[in-house]
Amino acid sequence: MTKKLVAELIGTFWLVLGGCGSAVLAAAFPNVGIGLLGVALAFGLTVLTIAYSLGHISGAHLNPAVSFGLWIGGRFSGKELLPYIAAQITGAILAATVLFVITTGNGSEIGNFAANGYGEHSPGGYSMIAALVCEFVMTFMFLIVILGTTDHRAPKGFAGIAIGLALTLIHLISIPVTNTSVNPARSISQALFAGDWAIGQLWLFILAPIAGACVAGLLYKFFFNEK
Repeated sequence: MTKKLVAELIGTFWLVLGGCGSAVLAAAFPNVGIGLLGVALAFGLTVLTIAYSLGHISGAHLNPAVSFGLWIGGRFSGKELLPYIAAQITGAILAATVLFVITTGNGSEIGNFAANGYGEHSPGGYSMIAALVCEFVMTFMFLIVILGTTDHRAPKGFAGIAIGLALTLIHLISIPVTNTSVNPARSISQALFAGDWAIGQLWLFILAPIAGACVAGLLYKFFFNEK
């Protein structure tokens, strides 16, 4: 169990450092910024690389919503749920701390710190309802991909690629709406540093992803399982 929790901590650390780090440090870097496409790809690459390096140890959930969805879908033990979530949030906060130190290392302000938001804090000015629907649906589809590609009937060895590409696609769709969460740990870690409005809107980025993941878990369990 300790090995699993350390793997989840390191994996979530890498996801937040790589994904949010690309958004904060590189997205709009003068003249050579990677833009939204680069940020979306960075998030996908973090999941892909951890899936193949640590996935055999912990399953590479890296996300409380994923853990909830796998539990509801009958793929994950309930007794491991809370320890996994604690490890994921800890890893995310450690990554945000490292990112804060790096970001402020040249005297820069952290800005919104890639925190998730809606209304006036949405990159595209999208409403709370739009953000709620977006986060629910994107996480729902993310779990469908995860559950499907890790099914024993699926082709072996390709799950990490499909899951990483799915997260890239999700970011391509939803960065303009919410800055893309689909991961409460990622949202919590950035909100703690952005403070104020980010803390006030954090509820949506905890509730919607977990709800979407749980609905996906139930659907897969009752419609797509062999039995």
